[in-house]
Amino acid sequence: MGGSLDRLAVVVRPVNGYHPRVPIFPYNPNSPEGLAARWVQWAAATGPWRNPLLDRTGRYAHMRQPKDVWFLAGCFGGTVERRCTVPSDRPLFMPAFNMWCPNGTYIPPMPCAHGTVHVDGQQHPVVTIDAATMFDVRGALLNPVTRVRRAVPMRVWGIWALVDQLSPGAHTVRMDGTDGHGFTVTATYHLVTR
Repeated sequence: MGGSLDRLAVVVRPVNGYHPRVPIFPYNPNSPEGLAARWVQWAAATGPWRNPLLDRTGRYAHMRQPKDVWFLAGCFGGTVERRCTVPSDRPLFMPAFNMWCPNGTYIPPMPCAHGTVHVDGQQHPVVTIDAATMFDVRGALLNPVTRVRRAVPMRVWGIWALVDQLSPGAHTVRMDGTDGHGFTVTATYHLVTR
């Protein structure tokens, strides 16, 4: 995915008996909101047995990666440590903390949420992204995002980082996040960039 959105495909889906025309993908794919939405689509694209979100080792980090960016996955709480090889010609995009909400579910304000990303021990800037305009996610059966194959309207909010291409060699990326109310997530990647 890349470039401008000259043509938006539309779908018709009922909302309280009303059938609005809703863009399938309403964002520039390379905008912050577009990257966050694409990350959710990526997270849903693989079933539970080889899904990068559920992977404990990094064995499946390469699954369905796009050609212009490399997505790193967090987890569903707790701590995970993964190892993988990534191309040196792509930036990395990842959540320190995020929430996706299917079917227009309301995302409550999260003023206590916090996230950090460290690359090789150095703190990297993070930004809050609210992709509030719904976009469609069509995933694999039993995927951890939608659980179904049909298109599901989605929105996503989170604290994210975009890291420029890393030089060839070994690197460590650590993502830490919390909702501020006891839920925490930490994902550490030991990367070999080629």
